[in-house]
Amino acid sequence: MARTASTGQKIAWTVVAWVIALVIFFPILYTIITSFKTEPEAIAGISLIPSGTFQNYIDVETQRDYFRPFMNSVIISLGSTVLALIVAIPAAWSMAFSPTRRTKDILMWMLSTKMMPAVAVLVPIYLLFRDWGLLDSRIGLTVMLTLINLPIVVWMLYTYFREIPGEILEASRMDGASLWNEIIYVLTPMAVPGIASTLLLNIILAWNEAFWTIRLTTTNAAPLTAFIASFSSPQGLFWAKLSAASTMAIAPILIMGWFSQRQLVRGLTFGAVK
Repeated sequence: MARTASTGQKIAWTVVAWVIALVIFFPILYTIITSFKTEPEAIAGISLIPSGTFQNYIDVETQRDYFRPFMNSVIISLGSTVLALIVAIPAAWSMAFSPTRRTKDILMWMLSTKMMPAVAVLVPIYLLFRDWGLLDSRIGLTVMLTLINLPIVVWMLYTYFREIPGEILEASRMDGASLWNEIIYVLTPMAVPGIASTLLLNIILAWNEAFWTIRLTTTNAAPLTAFIASFSSPQGLFWAKLSAASTMAIAPILIMGWFSQRQLVRGLTFGAVK
């Protein structure tokens, strides 16, 4: 009897999980379907039956030059991720293995910066970028995305590093390992799952960032988020073409997430089971 009840609960939870997953995925599915409609069909209303036209994708590629913002997104996302890891790994190592009385206060302060509305610092950031010649540049946007995602990267790495026994690092010091050798050859290989999940999450956050990319770029360094926003014009909002552009923008990150989901889950649960 108990086994039957347990089986019924598993089935019920499975159904609930599938329903939640479908609800979350429906906007993406509808965007993909709309991208294969004509503009009149897209405006007409919700319909899950596309006309099967590829004209929207052809128009997006030929009229708006998809490749350039795509490469900007790749360069900026990867660049900001690498830069964030270079800064965050030593910082997280210091706070995890050499904590002080203020370590938790520093961590909370870093996290609190993510709670501040971005628009509150838009004007000073814009003026700084203008005076330093960083407007509409890949370098400027890379630095900006590094800074806004750095608190999350440090927090995640700090959490992962806390799960590594400190005795291992002490043993490496006794064997004569220098500080950088300890970080590079001992700590980093042991925290590969955590670092990998942090890397993937930072790429996703940088790829999807829209507020700063739209306001700090125009043409030269505009990534895919700004590319999508360009389909809103005084002539109107072209839903079918916008859906095609959105599908082309999210496709690379969806594919990456699909193939790396096992590594991502492994990293997010790193140290959960002793």
